Parts: sequence; C-alpha cells; structure tokens
Amino acid sequence: MDDGGDLTHQLHKNYKELLSGICGIVEESVTGVHRLYQYVKSGTLGVPAMNISDSITKSKFDNFYLCKESIVDSLKRTTDMMISGKTVLVCGYGEVGKGVCQALRGLGAFVCISEIDPICALQACMDGYRVVKIDEVIRSVDIVVTCTGNKGVITRAHMDQMKNGCVVCNMGHSNTEIDVRSLQTPDLTWERVRSQVDHVIWMDGKRIVLIAEGRLANLSCSTVPSIVVSVSASTQILALIELYNAPAGRYKNDVYLLPKKMVKNMFNYLFLNLLLLNDEYVATLHLPLFNGRITELTDEQARYLGVNKTGPFKPSNYK
Repeated sequence: MDDGGDLTHQLHKNYKELLSGICGIVEESVTGVHRLYQYVKSGTLGVPAMNISDSITKSKFDNFYLCKESIVDSLKRTTDMMISGKTVLVCGYGEVGKGVCQALRGLGAFVCISEIDPICALQACMDGYRVVKIDEVIRSVDIVVTCTGNKGVITRAHMDQMKNGCVVCNMGHSNTEIDVRSLQTPDLTWERVRSQVDHVIWMDGKRIVLIAEGRLANLSCSTVPSIVVSVSASTQILALIELYNAPAGRYKNDVYLLPKKMVKNMFNYLFLNLLLLNDEYVATLHLPLFNGRITELTDEQARYLGVNKTGPFKPSNYK
C-alpha cells in the first residue's frame, strides 16, 4: 500500500527480486498513480496495481472535503492570520484545489487559480474564479497554495518576486511543489518562528512565510478527522482484498480501478459469495455516522433507470 509511489519506485529500482512475492500495489495519490502509468508506458510495471486516487470515495471525500477543512486549520495553527480580504493564488484546480478554493473564498478571500488543464481551468471560470498565470499575480498575492501533485510549481524566481509577508504552503504532494532547495543559499536567512513555520529573509529585509518546509501543510500542521481516514482506508482495504483473492491471471501488470463489483470471499465462512459494490458499499458503511438514510427504488423505478435496486447506481466510468 503506497502513497506517492516512493515505495513502488524503490522496489522497481533497487529490489526487483521482491516483486515476485507481491500480489499487487494499492496507490492512493495522484502523483503515485501517475508514476504507475509511467511504468506501464515503459513496460516495466512488475505487478498489478489498483488506482485508489480515482475511486469515488477517495477523490470525492478525502481530496475534497478533508482538504477543504484542513487548509484553514493549517493556516490558522501556523500563522494565526486573518484570511478574510486576503488575495490567494491556488495552483491546481483538481479535487484538492477545489476544496481549498471553496474554503478560502468562504472566509472572504479573493481567490485566483493557475491551471494547466483546460477542462479544470474552465471549471474554475464557471465557478467564478479568475484563471491566471502565476507570473501575472505573484507580486501581489498574500497566500500561495500549491495543489498540483507536480514538482517545481513555485520556483525561486517566483519567490524572489513575492511581496513581504507572503505565506507559501503546499497541499499537493511531497515537498517538491515548492522549490525549497533553491532557498537554501548564503544570500538568504532562515528564521524558525514557531513549529513548522520558517521566515525566509532576503538581503533587503523582505521575508516570506514558509509552512512545513514545503511539505504537505495539512499532514504536517493539522489533524485528519477519523471519518475521512475510515472512508479512505476502507476503500484501500477492499482493494487489498481484491488483489489478494483474485484468481491467477485476472489482473495483468497494469493499473486498474477498483471494480464496482467484487466477490468478497475472504473469511468464506462469513462472506461466501457476498457481493459488494465497492464505492457505494464504503459510502453506505459511513452513512449511519450522519444519521443518513437511503431511499429505496421501487421495482418500477429501477426498471425505468435500468439499474438494480441495490446498485451500483453509477456507471464504472463515473468520476
């Protein structure tokens, strides 16, 4: 089970002999899944892999709702700043970026987006955000949040142009989205002002506020509600069970989405031939926590929609 693809990379690079004893890989991050597809493209993926990042229960809940709350928690814990009235640049408008933007705008911030994907960029426009290039706004923003899963998004050249007091943090992946290494030069002074908060000071006295040394702000400075962990972990566990119990040959050395249906035959004496609708099953498990009750289709309604009364209710390509 991997997050970011680092363990997968180490296995393929340095410990290939161990791959023969592995049933498969379960990867939960956008960046890790991207690396898996690179292995597939080059023909070097050594085992089957499950893409959990694009499962509904991961992308719709962990990526959006968790990040929506934890960006505010992270900024408040580290800076105590007033977010209302601030100008914010959010780099990336995927599920994480959407949650971050919604949270900060909800507190009264002026939010603009940088985005490489025209579909996500158009979504941002339709949601009422300005879509800009980083260089157009970097001199005037108060807060920069990266949410891309890429590397080198905010460079030294960008940070040289930032105004005094600009807060820089990462909600995307690892510590590579912000080029922190470029700040470790003799002409800059680092001042640790509190846990997980550094002021990086230029020779003219300008300083930026760097959160968690460019690592993931919410994982470094905030907490993760157990409900979100439960939803994501349940999905990952189902993927592990599927890979472990799958008959030989079902999965080639490729990247797969968790199937909408699978037979859970682990602990056969309890669950023999119990059909699970994975994303919907995980969601159903957690509804009682909110006192939520599902409305059941009538037979006639189910026939009209062309679905089973018990699901799945979404097609396998639903995002």
